[in-house]
Amino acid sequence: MEENVLKERVAQLEDHILKKCLWQFHSRAWDRERQNENILGKTMQILCGEPVAKETAEDRCYYADAVCLADAYKERFDWINTLNVAEIKEVMAALKERIDYVTITGSLNEELTVKQY
Repeated sequence: MEENVLKERVAQLEDHILKKCLWQFHSRAWDRERQNENILGKTMQILCGEPVAKETAEDRCYYADAVCLADAYKERFDWINTLNVAEIKEVMAALKERIDYVTITGSLNEELTVKQY
């Protein structure tokens, strides 16, 4: 996928998360890492039509957020419905990288690194 198109699409998906998803506000970096991995990973699986783990309570919690996110993406962004599996995976990998940066590595929130949490 062309780099400019990828960046534009990731920006749209990121904007939705930042405006509509409360899960991005966990107070610990390790919570944010786990949530980003699981919610965005499961969202990608749903969008790709792949099986999604739902065995544990934690899996089901992440799955619920992923279903809402996948549904919103399909409804709000017509272009996502035209992508093949490889393209969806490319966009979602770039989105995860961006969300990790925004919510963890690039965050100025010093609480994220407090060892007592």
